[in-house]
Amino acid sequence: MNATPVIVVGSGPTGLLLAGDLATAGVPVTLVERRPHKISNLSRAFVLHARTLEQLDARALADDLEAAGQRLDKLRLFGRLTVDLTGLPSRFAHLLVLPQYEVEQALERRAVEAGVDFRYETEVTGLSQEEDGVTLEVRGPGGTADALRAAYVVGADGMRSAVRDAIGLPFPGRSVIRSVVLADVRLAEQPGTLLTVDTVGDAFAFIAPFGDGYHRVIAWNRAHDVSDSEPLELDEIKEVTRLALGRDFGMHDARWMSRFHSDERQAPAYRVGRVFLAGDAAHVHTPAGGQGMNTGLQDAANLGWKLAQVVNGHAAPALLDTYQSERHPVGRSVLRSSGGIVRLAMAKRPWELALRAALTAVLDHVAPARRRMLGRLTGIGYKYAAPRGSHPLTGTRTPDLALADGTRLYEALRGGRFVLITPAGHDVHDDQSGRKDRLTVENWASARRTTVLVRPDGYVAWAADSADAAAVEAALTAHVGR
Repeated sequence: MNATPVIVVGSGPTGLLLAGDLATAGVPVTLVERRPHKISNLSRAFVLHARTLEQLDARALADDLEAAGQRLDKLRLFGRLTVDLTGLPSRFAHLLVLPQYEVEQALERRAVEAGVDFRYETEVTGLSQEEDGVTLEVRGPGGTADALRAAYVVGADGMRSAVRDAIGLPFPGRSVIRSVVLADVRLAEQPGTLLTVDTVGDAFAFIAPFGDGYHRVIAWNRAHDVSDSEPLELDEIKEVTRLALGRDFGMHDARWMSRFHSDERQAPAYRVGRVFLAGDAAHVHTPAGGQGMNTGLQDAANLGWKLAQVVNGHAAPALLDTYQSERHPVGRSVLRSSGGIVRLAMAKRPWELALRAALTAVLDHVAPARRRMLGRLTGIGYKYAAPRGSHPLTGTRTPDLALADGTRLYEALRGGRFVLITPAGHDVHDDQSGRKDRLTVENWASARRTTVLVRPDGYVAWAADSADAAAVEAALTAHVGR
């Protein structure tokens, strides 16, 4: 049986980014996908937040996606609450409206160029793991049974994850919204805003453009709770849209319609032995706030460099434990925030409406509360736990920074390397340290004196306000390896 270091299951955005990161770092990776090779235009995600765009920038993908999408400077959440994104401390101080399939196409091209081994029409039927590896049982094209062997397996195969089921993990939670209706339609009348969303009484509707003449409509009538299998006609979608938005914009020529339900669920663990979960296989939540695809991409960015460090022998396997400790709390936070947005948007009882009004007033007038909310919504506000006694920057996201050679930090992160930023005049040479394949050394463009080691995912691994050569070498050995 031929073995590969890592098998990723699922070729959605999470699996594609993870596989591409591993292959870029020199780790042979096989990507298993049960569907035929096709990028579907029926996906539900439509927005990229600032932190995700930063991660895509670190992979040289953001600028092309920005050119393909449409920017939105303000986002309406519920009631009178509209949040202004232009003050975000990010190069991407906006929301990018872009269908998920555009993101998948860009990530797939990168993964192919990096040498990922794709196995389409290959379904996971079983999994077993031993101390030294994992055996994945699969059914290939034509129903042929086979077994694949890997050091590690990552399940990025969605809400109904075969990998999660195979390792026996529960997926506790509940359905929050049932009988949501969805359609891709043409409109006779163009909405006045890029993203159109509102709630009136029991009705909610959302409209976003594909950019090809079609619009995605997602609507929900709380008073009409039927099974997902109930037949769906365009007239029903029009009716709910009129209730929520006042008109249906003359929608016609539906190329796809569906019912679905929205769950809030999270696996209790993102790792069992040598098997990991990422994206919707690890957590699902309501589409409110557009955080689903973004959270999964952040999972992949966190896990990819850690697997590469361990597989390539530059870090101890204990590093992989930090995937659970860093990403599980973020998943839990996203469940709470997205669920809260839905509940407040659909507020009906007097006490719910009063709470919504109070929260809107606080976010309108209290800047720290607004910054905290925006940080969670856009992903730039999350901080990972740091060891006691660490520098205050440790575990924080690093914004894009100007470097002395005229480049930016997120350009220096390309290639999956650590970046050591030192004050001008400090003599540290990455090409003499034996770490050139995974470390870039830069100087501040400013007179800043802090020395900072940035992880490949853009978070601070170590920092010091004054550090001699021995301290820097100790930090590099601990985090980058010898």
